Amino acid sequence: MDFLWILIAFVFGLVARQFSLPPLIGFLIAGFVLNALGREATPLLDELASLGITLMLFTIGLKLDIRTLIRKEVWGGTLVQSGTWILLGIAALPVPTWLGLSQAFEVDLVTAALVAFALSFSSTVAVVKMLEEASELKVRHGRLALGILIVQDIVAVVFLVAATGKVPDEWALALFLLPLLRPALYWVMERSGHGELLPLTGLFLALGGYELFDALGVKGDLGALILGVLVAGHNKSSELYKTLMSFKDLFLIGFFLSIGFAALPTLEMLYVTAGLTLLLVIKFVLFYFTFIIFGLSGRTAYLTALALSNYSEFGLIVADMGVKQSWLGEEWLVMIALAMSVSFLISTVLFRRAHSIYARMYKTINRFEREGAHQSLKLPASFDVLIVGMGRVGKGAYQALHGSDTSSAWGLESDTDRAEKLRSESFNVISGDADDLEFWQQASHCDIRLVMLALPSQQEMLATLQMMKIAGYQGKTAAVARYEDERNQLLDLGVDVVFNYYAEVGTGFAEESRHLLSVTD
Repeated sequence: MDFLWILIAFVFGLVARQFSLPPLIGFLIAGFVLNALGREATPLLDELASLGITLMLFTIGLKLDIRTLIRKEVWGGTLVQSGTWILLGIAALPVPTWLGLSQAFEVDLVTAALVAFALSFSSTVAVVKMLEEASELKVRHGRLALGILIVQDIVAVVFLVAATGKVPDEWALALFLLPLLRPALYWVMERSGHGELLPLTGLFLALGGYELFDALGVKGDLGALILGVLVAGHNKSSELYKTLMSFKDLFLIGFFLSIGFAALPTLEMLYVTAGLTLLLVIKFVLFYFTFIIFGLSGRTAYLTALALSNYSEFGLIVADMGVKQSWLGEEWLVMIALAMSVSFLISTVLFRRAHSIYARMYKTINRFEREGAHQSLKLPASFDVLIVGMGRVGKGAYQALHGSDTSSAWGLESDTDRAEKLRSESFNVISGDADDLEFWQQASHCDIRLVMLALPSQQEMLATLQMMKIAGYQGKTAAVARYEDERNQLLDLGVDVVFNYYAEVGTGFAEESRHLLSVTD
């Protein structure tokens, strides 16, 4: 990888950022530009791409609640949606050929089945990135989306084993004993400290899991995921997750660049790609109504379906294998790569506006949900302060406001496990999403004088403010910000007080310590 690669990736990432698009869209375009300039993918780029995906799956494991996978809407929803999608794909993909509309790429039933299967998966890279940016990995629709992705990965492993004839080693059954190693893994985590050894520990566990599974004939990325799940219960798992985030994002740049090196498209390929892109509407509809059938609320079904309405990088793996097995022509590898790239762009742009769209169309979106699917929250008739987000900042604010009086303030927390833990510690906490319009419509009837936004994401903060405005909240608002530009943005939107905790923590520290100057021996 030379400087030209870095320069083009940076330029296109920066341009995408100026249009309020995620930089990864710029990296995708940069890959095609480098290909057009005659550059070729190098082994280093492939290594970076592979390492980025491995780290991403390991960090997913650190945040994954394994209980999510046994829910009927996760495994049942995956099988129902995928099965219906594949049947529709087998029926629809050959139609243009039968009608004489596409002579360039004939589609027989085998090709249609393989392409439909490849496009049935949703992108783990894109979905996790979107959920991370919105701080929605641990809310209900975030957990549901992650569960769907994990089940899809399991289906992918089974397919690769069946299609390639690669049988796991006889010792692979020993992998079921891995949970017995959890005390040893916890011991390693405990003694890794908080410095430079901690990220190295994460790399060791992620790559160690990959190599172990790969050596036993099982998909290596699944090993990284499993190792992440095994250490997820340790009290340092959150710290390890935050430490690895920057490494993962850096290595994932290699993955997005590598997509552009599949091949350069022709005009005929663009027509087929446009058709595959239009099928995303059907994918969204199938996901949405599948979740509705399983009894989820319209909002949860809509947000989860929107996050999953894209094509997966696994589609390229399936297509590549199909080319090697002579099941597909090489042109399908290019068209699936293009369709996947476009789906990333569409999905990312729409999901960033998901809550705004919901605010305008919530009556239509909730029209099909079953009775009782959207639960009514039990709110007190009157309280002074609502603290939105009960992490370290929100919890500290709650304790400072209360003192010995626990009747004036309540907290709102989207992570149900954290909310339950806080309630067991006698905190007044409501389980709900900060950007849920129905919650704010109920809260607007309570006599709330002040809402304090202690959310970790600026994007989530902005979505919450929009829902509050639509619901008609009339009280005062305070918020926290990490950077001065974010603070100014919140003030421009009408927030009464914005606390920049990076800038002002020093002031508070000085005020707390000033009295020591008057202390004498």
